[in-house]
Amino acid sequence: MIKDRPNPHMATRRTIRRYSATEVSHQLLDRLLSDALRTQTMGNLQLYSVVVTRSPEMKARLAPAHFNQPMVTQAPVVLTFCADFRRTTRWCQQRQAHPGYDNFLSFVNAATDALLYCQTFCDLAEAEGLGLCFLGTTLYSPQPIIDALKLPQLVMPVATITLGWPDEQPPLTDRLPLEAIVHHETYNDYTPDAIDTLYAEKEQRPDNRHFVSVNHKQTLAQVFTDCRYTRADNESASARLLEALRKQGFM
Repeated sequence: MIKDRPNPHMATRRTIRRYSATEVSHQLLDRLLSDALRTQTMGNLQLYSVVVTRSPEMKARLAPAHFNQPMVTQAPVVLTFCADFRRTTRWCQQRQAHPGYDNFLSFVNAATDALLYCQTFCDLAEAEGLGLCFLGTTLYSPQPIIDALKLPQLVMPVATITLGWPDEQPPLTDRLPLEAIVHHETYNDYTPDAIDTLYAEKEQRPDNRHFVSVNHKQTLAQVFTDCRYTRADNESASARLLEALRKQGFM
């Protein structure tokens, strides 16, 4: 009888922001990127590309788009995963076909493909002992990334990771319980009592209570709404994202 137990790798995975000076070999990186090609993809079209950045000069050019987080320039490798309908469009045009992929749905399909490929790569890289950090800043400032990487129309950056051999072992971050995200048969909306129960452990953690205190807030939720992800910032980033999508031909 097989006992239910957590996956040992996933149960202890950490986001790594500090890396040793040891390089990530081209052979290892190419193998991981190649192995990740088996991930699922819409219509078997593989609607993604990845730009590998190793040079200090190029990492320095990318850093401002990622709010100058130190790991962007310190990591041996930065990988930018892109939604890419350009390759497929060019293929169709050269084969007497008539592509119709300059629209928002095509971006969503390609972005989904790119994120699936990115996650598969991340799982493979961490299984090799590499550390990485997923940068949520990619969609906040897409145009500087587009400019730095010379991305043509129908190519849009959707994810960035820093990659290297870990030089730290940070504590595990908290996660909501399974009951918070799983709905059986239909979506069951959250009652006030359910919210209290599902967020109780997260809100009582000493590190999160400290987070509230140093930000001079009353609740952890206020830290997110008032400090980290504000309405003004979200609306501004949304406008930049839509403009970049228009310039890249997806709108």
